[in-house]
This record gives sequence, structure tokens and C-alpha cells, in this order.
Amino acid sequence: MKILVAGAGVQGRMIVSRLNETPGVSEVISADYNFEAARYLAESLDKVTAVQVNAKNTEEIVDISKGADLLVNALPPDFNIGLMEAALQGNMHYQDLASGPVPGFDFVSCVKNQLELNQKFKDSGLTALINTGVAPGMVSVVARTAADKLDRCERISILIYEAVETRKYVPFWWSPETALKDMAAKPIVFEDGEYHLKEPFSDPLVIDFKGMGPRRIVNHQHEEVVTFPMFIPGLKYVNLKYGGPSTELAEKLYKIGLLDAEPVEINGCSLAPIDMVCKVMPQAPNLPNEIADALSEGFVVDEGAMLIRVEGLKDGKPVCIDNYINGPGLTECYEKYGFTHEAFTTGQSAFLFTKLFVVQKIDSTGVFPPEALGREAREYYLREAAQIGLTVDEVVESGMH
Repeated sequence: MKILVAGAGVQGRMIVSRLNETPGVSEVISADYNFEAARYLAESLDKVTAVQVNAKNTEEIVDISKGADLLVNALPPDFNIGLMEAALQGNMHYQDLASGPVPGFDFVSCVKNQLELNQKFKDSGLTALINTGVAPGMVSVVARTAADKLDRCERISILIYEAVETRKYVPFWWSPETALKDMAAKPIVFEDGEYHLKEPFSDPLVIDFKGMGPRRIVNHQHEEVVTFPMFIPGLKYVNLKYGGPSTELAEKLYKIGLLDAEPVEINGCSLAPIDMVCKVMPQAPNLPNEIADALSEGFVVDEGAMLIRVEGLKDGKPVCIDNYINGPGLTECYEKYGFTHEAFTTGQSAFLFTKLFVVQKIDSTGVFPPEALGREAREYYLREAAQIGLTVDEVVESGMH
């Protein structure tokens, strides 16, 4: 199988590296506008060729992808539609990591814009698997697998808390710009058959996470809230809440107006406060030497939990299934792989979805997210994830009132 990976950033590098060692992959094209980033990666990998490309130019993508079977989009979501069109023109399957954020669109629109290409992919006999990181992605597989254990699944809550603070201050362990714009956007909650826009950082909830204790989390926009009701029958409620020091920082910035996107006049200059904050915010460490520097002074706190709570009926009785996703921490990820925990979990999760194409576990065409995968594909995915330390603990409570 010949695969084009668009994007030679952290996630693209991890996907390409894993594909290089995967049986059944004959060639990998690492494509990025930053040719040096792609070339640096290709130099040490025998199946990989580096190519410079403007990913906004559909013709360039089609031209460099001749003979490729799959296009993996490891670029920001505003490239999605153009790369999906390129995949159709080049007769390639397609995969990306997220539907949003895309400037000018809410998350419902971001998802629907991609799903509008469903029939085109079906007519071409092609698959477009969207939203394939860890959340959305692995979370989606876990949620659907739990939902299938119930006679009727009514509620899914995704509850995430992350507190990884080193003494050398790192406010965000992924792109600060992506994080802040996500957090400043109005989150979506699915309730009673409808999508509802909420205020950022609304509806705080204290969850007693297993092994950690009570932690405060708030509404946060995410793709799962949009896609789950479309692909998991019977749902009445879906929400995602997120918390931790990075969320608390963003909430304070939001409340004093520093995450506003509307420009303000400052000494004769027009500037959006959020652009200024993103400009001065320290970037997440990505290169091994940057991660080592962040770790050198030790931790203030290092804890986290990712809980997928699935509720419904089984044999006429109410049942709650709690699924905790476990993964290696920051120190272990750096020492073993040279990546941060955020990069490891997202990149490895995405690679495993790419592997489903390689081993031919996907038997449907069209555009859909991971929760729409068949049972065999989902079971294969979870087995492979466990092999690299991404495991799931399940706790079932029944007969509740």
C-alpha cells in the first residue's frame, strides 16, 4: 500500500515513522510546505520520500500522490475539505484527525461539511474516515463498543481532566493557538434530540475520578458531541467536559476579554486580543531537547483521567458503564519515544486507524467517524492499542435509580 501523509508536524512524523515499520506498506510520501521538516524525517526512514507541497492546491496534491491508495491528513482542520476533494480526484481513501476548529464555522457545520461528501466517496468506492486522534478517535471506538453492550444507549458523557505541570512553566502541551480557540468557542451539548450552544466554560461539574478524587470540569466543544447522535442510535444526551490547569488559565483569560476575536484599537493599531495572547504564549515543547528542558526541573503535578460514561438500559434495568482510557505519562513517553504524552496518544491513536486501512479491516465506503466502524475493526483497534500501552478499564454499575 502506498500512502501520502500530508503534514510533517508532530502527528505527521509519528504516523510516518510507524508506517515505515508496518508490513504491507510499500511507500510513504511525507508532504509538507516546510520541505526541511519532511526531508529530515525521510532521511532516516527507508520507505519514506519527502515532497514539498502547498496543501491548499488540490492539483499539487493530486500530482504528488499518483499511485497512492490513501491520503492521511495530519494538517489543521481547515485543510480538510480541499484534501478530501484531492482524495476523490486521485482515487484515494482519506483519513484526518479532527473536523474543527475551522475559522467561520461552528463544529456542527464543520462535521456536516465533511459528511456532505459522503455520496461522492460512496460512488467512487472510497472511504473517508474522519476524526481519528485519541479524542475524537479512540474515545469514539470505546464509546460505541460500550453502547453496543446495552439494549438502549441514552447518554454518553466524555469527562476529561488533565493536570501536567512542570516547574518550567508550560501552559499547554499541544498547540496553544488551537487550545485557546477551542476553549473560547461556544461548546455544543446534544440534549433531547437537538444541538444546543452553551457559553464557554459553562455548567461546571465536579467528578470523582477513580484514583484521583473530585475534580472540576466544564463544557468544551468537541466533535464527538456532534457525530455520536448521528451514528449511535437512541441517544438523548451527549456532552464533553474538560478541566485542569490549562482550562483554568483559559477561563481566566476569557473572563477578562483576552480571548476575544474582535479587534480592538491599541495606540492606533487594530488587534484581536486572542491573536496577541497566542503570539506571546509559550509554545508546547515538541523536539526531544525541548521536552528534556521542560522535564529538567521536575513536576508541580502530574495527573489526569479520561472517562467515557455510557448510560442506558439492559434487560429493562438502568446500567452505567464507565470506561477509563489509560496511557503512558509524559516522562515515560519522552524516555521511550522522544515525544510528549499529548503527541504520543494522539499520533499513535491516529496511526492505528491508518493501520485499519493497511490490514483491510474497513469494509464500508463513504464518509464517517470511528464510532461507525464495524465491530471487527473496533476490536482489532483496541487490541492493537493495548499493545502500545493505551488500555481501557471498564466499570459497570446496574440497577441504579
